[in-house]
Amino acid sequence: MLETILSISGKPGLYKIVSQGKNMIIVESLLNGKRGPAYAHEKIISLSDIAIFTEDGEKPLFEVLDSIKTKENGQKTSVDPKSEAKILKEYLAEVLPNFDRERVYPTDIKKMLTWYNLLVETGNADFTAKKQEEEKNEEA
Repeated sequence: MLETILSISGKPGLYKIVSQGKNMIIVESLLNGKRGPAYAHEKIISLSDIAIFTEDGEKPLFEVLDSIKTKENGQKTSVDPKSEAKILKEYLAEVLPNFDRERVYPTDIKKMLTWYNLLVETGNADFTAKKQEEEKNEEA
């Protein structure tokens, strides 16, 4: 699911891939449903390619989002993403106890919680599909 959800540098919110053209992709904003082009020169990253630094390496974003979903019972976060840095770090410590406190900044946590809330609001909170797919590949 997260393979089709994108973050585009310089544009607010998240986007879903709708179609692709020669040097661009057509995306739909999860914020307002508007469609538009995203060009090859823009910094575009799929949420499935993002990871959070931990003390023993990196943890894929979808696993962290799944942990938040479990903690919040599929609802929006109990912490406001605009909270103080200390509160954001305490919240992430509950979800991901071994996150790297020096390399994960409060702005990263804020962005992750904002994305999580947006994904829940728009019904795109299925974070387990990718996890199950990777487990099948590891078994094979």
